[in-house]
Amino acid sequence: MTASVRPTTSDFPLLATKFYCPQWSADLVSRPRLIDLINPQRKLTLVSAPAGFGKTTLLAEWVTSFPLRPIAWVSLDTSDNDQTVFWTYLITALQNIHPSIGTRSLSLLQSPQPPPIESVLMTLLNEATAVEAEVVLILDDYHAIETETIHHGIGFLLSHLPPQMHLIIASRADPPLALARLRSYGDLTELRVSDLRFTPEEAAAFLNQVMGLTISAADVAALEKRTEGWIAGLQLAALSMQRREDLSGFITAFSGDDRYIVDYLLEEVLQRQPERVRHFLLQTAILERLTSDLCDAVTHQTDGQAMLETLERGNLFIIPLDNQRQWYRYHHLFADVLQAHALTESPARIPHLHKRASAWYEQHDLYAEAIRHALAAPDFERAAGLIEQVWPTMRRRQRETTVFGWITSLPDALIRHRPVLSVVYALVLLNDGQLDAAESRLQDAERCLAVIADSTESLAVVVTDEAQLQSLPASIANARAYRATALRDVPSTVTYAQQALALLPADEEYERGTTVALLGLAYWTDGKPEAGYDSFAEGLAIFKHMGLPQIAIGGTLILAQMSLAQGRLHRTIQICEQSLQLAAEQGDPVLPGTPELYLALSEAYYEQGDLAAASQLWQSGETLRQQASLSGAKFLWRVVQARLTAAEGNVETALDQLHQAEQLYYKAPMPVPNVRPIAALRARLWLRQERLTEALNWVSDSTLSVDDELSYLQEYEHLTLAQILIAQYRRDGTDALMHQALELLTRLLAAAEAQERTGSIIEILVVQALAYEAKADLTGAIPTLERALTLAEPEGYVRLFAECGAPMVRLLQAIKTRNITPAYTQRLLTAAASWGQQSKAPFSNPVPLSLSKGSAPPSLIEPLSQRELEVLRLLNTELSGPEIARELVVALSTVRTHTKRIYSKLNVTNRRAAVKRAIELDLI
Repeated sequence: MTASVRPTTSDFPLLATKFYCPQWSADLVSRPRLIDLINPQRKLTLVSAPAGFGKTTLLAEWVTSFPLRPIAWVSLDTSDNDQTVFWTYLITALQNIHPSIGTRSLSLLQSPQPPPIESVLMTLLNEATAVEAEVVLILDDYHAIETETIHHGIGFLLSHLPPQMHLIIASRADPPLALARLRSYGDLTELRVSDLRFTPEEAAAFLNQVMGLTISAADVAALEKRTEGWIAGLQLAALSMQRREDLSGFITAFSGDDRYIVDYLLEEVLQRQPERVRHFLLQTAILERLTSDLCDAVTHQTDGQAMLETLERGNLFIIPLDNQRQWYRYHHLFADVLQAHALTESPARIPHLHKRASAWYEQHDLYAEAIRHALAAPDFERAAGLIEQVWPTMRRRQRETTVFGWITSLPDALIRHRPVLSVVYALVLLNDGQLDAAESRLQDAERCLAVIADSTESLAVVVTDEAQLQSLPASIANARAYRATALRDVPSTVTYAQQALALLPADEEYERGTTVALLGLAYWTDGKPEAGYDSFAEGLAIFKHMGLPQIAIGGTLILAQMSLAQGRLHRTIQICEQSLQLAAEQGDPVLPGTPELYLALSEAYYEQGDLAAASQLWQSGETLRQQASLSGAKFLWRVVQARLTAAEGNVETALDQLHQAEQLYYKAPMPVPNVRPIAALRARLWLRQERLTEALNWVSDSTLSVDDELSYLQEYEHLTLAQILIAQYRRDGTDALMHQALELLTRLLAAAEAQERTGSIIEILVVQALAYEAKADLTGAIPTLERALTLAEPEGYVRLFAECGAPMVRLLQAIKTRNITPAYTQRLLTAAASWGQQSKAPFSNPVPLSLSKGSAPPSLIEPLSQRELEVLRLLNTELSGPEIARELVVALSTVRTHTKRIYSKLNVTNRRAAVKRAIELDLI
């Protein structure tokens, strides 16, 4: 599915029935007293009561009362506990009423590597904020949702809900949301049992007008009192009273609690139905949804449609799910009791009914329902075969959680004798982080394959699809590559990924794309950035060819980092600009990965010494990232910011930014190598401040040694160690220190040359030249630096030379007198003369030039961020909080958070004081 395609019934079966609002007609009892209580001006309306109190009917009437109001309705059930399914339904429901809502967020959700759900929801909120019209979303039967991450997502949604959006939840129990907080803020409307009970007047209208009875006011009052206004109880009682003569006697004898009422009246209702109807009810009670063909398949009759229409005309607890009256469901309360009654009356028949339902659903390609009924039968062999059959589709749709639930319902012995299912189980276990358990299942599959290969073995092995069996060795290798990736075992990742690629068919594009990209990361980690670049680029090209440009765009940052490591600055700029063009063609300026393209471009221009362009690109990317509310690798933004800040001369601020980066750092789920550790970069900045003691302490803490076995992942740290030894030699003059430094540099250079890492070679040569300069050995320094210049000039390197200060200037002047790369050398000398001299450059306090009027005054302890300055500027207008949120295209809660931070930094407590203080500080 491409990013622009909305889900269809082929993607999510019975999709239309999820968004169908039950029809309310004037024939039903109108409840204006409750309609008026539903307040769309508040964030949440909660309709919470046990089954049978008319929650859904009330909301259907409310919807009918406002025909021009855009309302999205989602009917939930237990199958919606898969997070991807739930949010797909919710976003699609909103799209049905406002097509502009959900385009980007649905694309994010359904991407092969979706971002955290908060990023998806923040994008959805921004899309909803851009719609000026009121938006109402109804989630019916929310009690069916048990997944904690979904509850957390709904809580996040409520916390950031734009003012024109309103959520209504109908549930049998209170959802695990922050109801007390919403209540205290006046953001919650509640309708509970005491509100939903029928009043005597409503009970009379229901019994006499809707159910067609003629009951006296006294009998109505008695019945209402005995049922306590419970609508389902009244309906059951009314059904029992039809065609009775002594209504008063029946009402007098009618008493008991809810459970007794249900049992008693159900027996009454069922016994009074014609045998044909009663038989139909008990047979179809196993179905969550009913349609004529399905009912015919389950009952082995041909009158399904006529029976459904009969039940609807008789008000027999059946609810239509679409306008065409093709799909229905029983009232949940009625269905529960029918199922219990059917199980008591004919327990042996229930498995056969489930098997018939499973077969019908399979014939109609509705595999989730087919599997559910097979498990209920329980026909585990059938369920296992269906799971194997639907697995490729479920994996593409990222439904591993659902598959995990299915497989764990199967007997373990059955799984171990099915090699295809064993590999499926291994993959969903990997997705769940259970690495050892996944390996055990892969070994089960291999044992089955060995049995198949050995004709003398008598062990039973079950295979239902020969094509799946043939692809199993590739799937096992692929699974082991993923496992090795999670364990950060680079050699094993390379081995298994290469095996998988050799075995995968050419038409398995998605698997090939993922595997070849994984292989590229492993090559890079192993110190082969050019091989990594080629492999990773091949993977991204496959995804682009498949119509998945968002993956190609999202992966370009990694590709650019490989290119930078290889010293290919021009190529880095080219691939980033190409991906920016691809993103523009998608019509979405904030696709995941787009802000990071600016970050990579910033790094490339920084290396070329164009600090103005690098700073502007960083600012552009950071602004885009904040607008899109994307998380991404936040620490990378702070690292690049710190390097730019240091280049402008504000090393102390750069150190603070590195500290922020360290707080944000996390290990990525994919093995993206950390080739420039933050601690080593901080040690280099200490050297620029002549804080040699702190740098030496870092060496001691890191346990680095000149005698270490070299690896690419520690190259940056070892190169930093060499620089520290040179600095220590300059201070102490101890020859042993210089000897250690030069020996380490010689080994590093040999390792980089062996793997043809041009970027590493240039940097090592620069440090080597500085080492020779420190010991006044120009005969060693000049040829070393000449080689570095020859390699660096075609790519336009500046930073590596310009940041080295006076020692490099002396070497460059000596190079210039020898007429070596004269134009390039002069350019480097010019850059070195001003490098690090702009101590009050705007980038040190990262705000756009248009907003900055000089660096922050001394009285402002902590400078305002770019976004805070934008909010502060809008606080100095007549715009309200919601209007400021819309202006900045962010959630209102985000504006509130920025405002609180502004008040804290300016040491004020209100908006007027903040504006006054900002004017005093010349901030606006």
